Amino acid sequence: MISVFGSINMDLIATTPRLPKPGETVAGTGFSTAAGGKGANQALAARRAGSVVKMVGAVGQDEFAAPALALLDAAGTDLSSVRHVTGSTGTALILVGGDGENMITVVPGANGTITVADAAATVDTMQPGDYLMLQLEVPAAAVERALTDARTRGVTTIINIAPLTADAARLGRAADIVIANETEFELLAGRNGMTAAMREDALMALHRETGQTLIVTLGADGVIAARGGQLHRTKGLHITPVDTVGAGDTFCGYLAASLDQGLDFETSLRRAAIAGSLACLKHGAQPSIPTAEEVAAHL
Repeated sequence: MISVFGSINMDLIATTPRLPKPGETVAGTGFSTAAGGKGANQALAARRAGSVVKMVGAVGQDEFAAPALALLDAAGTDLSSVRHVTGSTGTALILVGGDGENMITVVPGANGTITVADAAATVDTMQPGDYLMLQLEVPAAAVERALTDARTRGVTTIINIAPLTADAARLGRAADIVIANETEFELLAGRNGMTAAMREDALMALHRETGQTLIVTLGADGVIAARGGQLHRTKGLHITPVDTVGAGDTFCGYLAASLDQGLDFETSLRRAAIAGSLACLKHGAQPSIPTAEEVAAHL
């Protein structure tokens, strides 16, 4: 079973031929809303990948609360640990350019009310061998407590050190499995401007030091990972992206689900990479997450 301890948002998405420069106004071509939040996205991805998933988080008492949970609910995600609190549901303001790249501002809202007590209660219901997935869109103190309690309970922890906060490197060191993009990995490794060869060397050095499974997503260049003393590489699909929002979260959720389902690491990595690629072919973080059948068709 997978418990996802993290954020739940409503995404407000504007599309434009190109992303604006600082101080510039550009005309948009479309607007839509979609359920999002890194925690909720990863939970939905793990659920669509076929695992039993519990979402732990909070939404506000506003018009965004119900639609933010709708796709999770429709997929059969356990929402019994989602609190409804006074105030607004978390929101993300997203600009998507014509090349699929994006700019995002996140307003925490109810996500900021998550506490260490929530973390302790979450882990207290878990069993040895379960998976706990975390990100950094909820307070760092709560994430730290969840990681600490999980270790004593024999729960495997997976942390996606995004968004890149001041606590990312410290909290990343406390998890069993760490997922980062290139920029986030440089923070974790304490080195900037690495070439591909330097990145692989740093990845293996950090793996030998910590014993953690370390995974770095590289966009179109695929994924590299260090696990069991070995360097692993895989690639997703060759695609022309429409919208990259949620692709990383899809990767994370599919990886957790694949490991939870007992697949070997190489297969889990490849399955997650393919799912992340497919998520770039549709607009919106959660609507774009592929089903297990869609991913299987490309394996």
